[in-house]
Amino acid sequence: MAVSDLLWRYAVKRFDPNRTIDSETWSRIEQSLVVTPSSFGLQPWKFFVIHSPEMKAKLSAISWNQSQPSDCSHMVAMAAMHTVSEEYVDRFIQSACKARNSPPESMEGYRRVILGFLKQKQGQHLSWATNQVYIALGQLMSTAASLKVDTCPMEGIVASEYDKLLGLENTEYHVVVGCALGYRHADDKYAQAPKVRFDPNEIIQYI
Repeated sequence: MAVSDLLWRYAVKRFDPNRTIDSETWSRIEQSLVVTPSSFGLQPWKFFVIHSPEMKAKLSAISWNQSQPSDCSHMVAMAAMHTVSEEYVDRFIQSACKARNSPPESMEGYRRVILGFLKQKQGQHLSWATNQVYIALGQLMSTAASLKVDTCPMEGIVASEYDKLLGLENTEYHVVVGCALGYRHADDKYAQAPKVRFDPNEIIQYI
């Protein structure tokens, strides 16, 4: 990831509906979601990739009537877990043991630490998981920029309606943010607009 990639990217206001992300490029973007870091490695999230034109058309109406969801190539709805259960933690531990060829007892101490943390966060799991989702959002946009794929992070969505459309009501997942990916339209005036950022001295302090 080069700084030039970050300077190149911006929150696209108008996507070219005639351009689609090819399968090889999308596979690399998808992999960036899979390997996104998370606290304890728990990955308390699920990512819903909407590629169907019919489904994307329905999203604009529940995204403050913005055109990005319908015009982009891929729309990702990013959902966080309401509650991270002990059963889920055990599945994670089993997965870790399998990946590292380790016996379950070797991770029992780590398991207890995770469960202790989650007990302290009881009633706050969704808030914590939402913070984790935003780590994935940042990695998704950075990876896309490195591949010269445009993005637009979207908090301007009706999350409860996304949940309905994706069949997430009464499940352990809740959509918290969206991200449209594709290619900027030639007429998107914001593509050439200078970035507006505070001076580094105002936002970075060395101690």
